[in-house]
Amino acid sequence: MQKGQKVVCTNDVFSAAVVSIYEQLPSKGDTYTVRDVFLGREKMVRAGDSATVGVLLNELHNPSDPFHADSQELGFSSERFAPLEELPPEEMYAEAEQELELVGPGPGPLKWDVE
Repeated sequence: MQKGQKVVCTNDVFSAAVVSIYEQLPSKGDTYTVRDVFLGREKMVRAGDSATVGVLLNELHNPSDPFHADSQELGFSSERFAPLEELPPEEMYAEAEQELELVGPGPGPLKWDVE
């Protein structure tokens, strides 16, 4: 995931503890824009350490993480989101121009021979 990317929430099930400390939570099926991407706190996963990728969203704002040394805003695991399949604006315009070129009737009026 990267800044500016559109994503769709695929998991909006949160524990009671999370609900109590966050002010705004994403809703499944809603679209959001990634504001920032960060490396989350590491946690033990069976045989070793694993880091999570966290995201902040333009549409949602939350208080600072009480356990983060730099008081970073509480974010969300990137695993709760899927990229929205969307063409960048310049590609949409290029496709529209191609369609206009292909759809037109051609140079001059059409003539029909009816016998």
